[in-house]
Amino acid sequence: MSEIQNTSIFSLDDMNDEEMNNLVDGTITDFDEGDLVSGTVTKIDKDEVLVDIGFKSEGVIPVRELSIRKDANPADIVSVGDSIEALVMTKEGTDGRLVLSKKRAEYERAWSRIEEKLQSGENVEGEVIEVVKGGLILDIGLRGFLPASLVDLRRVKDLHSYMGTSIEARVIEMDRNRNNVVLSRRVVLEESRKAERTEILSKLKPGMRLKGTVSSIVDFGAFVDLGGIDGLVHISELSWNHVNHPSEVVKVGQEIEVEVLDVDLNRERISLGLKQTTEDPWRALVKKYPTGAVVEGTVTKLVPFGAFVDLGDGIEGLVHISEMAHKHVDQPSQVTHVGAKVQVKVMDIDLERRRISLSMKSAAETLGTEIEVAPLEKPEEKAEDAE
Repeated sequence: MSEIQNTSIFSLDDMNDEEMNNLVDGTITDFDEGDLVSGTVTKIDKDEVLVDIGFKSEGVIPVRELSIRKDANPADIVSVGDSIEALVMTKEGTDGRLVLSKKRAEYERAWSRIEEKLQSGENVEGEVIEVVKGGLILDIGLRGFLPASLVDLRRVKDLHSYMGTSIEARVIEMDRNRNNVVLSRRVVLEESRKAERTEILSKLKPGMRLKGTVSSIVDFGAFVDLGGIDGLVHISELSWNHVNHPSEVVKVGQEIEVEVLDVDLNRERISLGLKQTTEDPWRALVKKYPTGAVVEGTVTKLVPFGAFVDLGDGIEGLVHISEMAHKHVDQPSQVTHVGAKVQVKVMDIDLERRRISLSMKSAAETLGTEIEVAPLEKPEEKAEDAE
């Protein structure tokens, strides 16, 4: 039987060295340092990863060039058989090996992507991988620096609480020469809060009653958090009675009900009232002490034109000097003194001006009593008393 030979098959024995080298070179990918290449992970060690990129020898990725995360475990980043992209750092290292970097390949890709985000104003999202002096490091495909002052709307005391969390931020600065990317989370929060404020403001109407929490107290009033936006309760709107300082009525952290008095959309300001959620004691006074009623009160102050009398619940009325007694009175001290209990008749109530007019002499007529008027003390008697 004759042997059938395939003329398309040639023998390597028939090739010289030059032809053999040309054949091998034709199967090897050609590239330069700085090029991005693709390959397959063939082996993973604790300090390096081997990658087949079609070169005459396998490429090696040192552990420090695997990820932007420090002290990363190679097995947590890649697996044998994974297709990855790497950057050629050195074609022939000190030991003759091809040195690659997965970290720098990702950096090149990420830089272009992040640069586009900066131009468009889009947000980026990344995990906090380090707490450094002055801020946080985020993994956004490269190391993004988030200064402590831009982490939140207010200064954050403990930055370590953000470790491992995912944060959405805005790229505010990039410097390729320094490999520096600066982020801001505060601008994202401010925009979000502004959107919330606009939505809340559009829904608020005067007369609405809302629950809120006292967020801060100042001399002129108290700020109340309505859930994303603060409104001001002016000191004059805290209570129907006189208030020396807002802390007399409310405390920080206290939950209260308030009424919307006014909404300024242009200035984004909300005026609130606390006293409006309770009945005006002056209106209750009309029911309790109608005109003509005789009540007992306590003299709180004497003035040249009369005496102020407390009727209870912080309501004071004025007894004009002409209404203190039937006899002529030159000075209120001729009839009464501070702290004295007196009977008075309600003569008139002015709700708008919040004034009540009282009369001692009319009350005495109704009760059938007589009001004594002490003689006016003469100047010489005052001098003798002084001596």
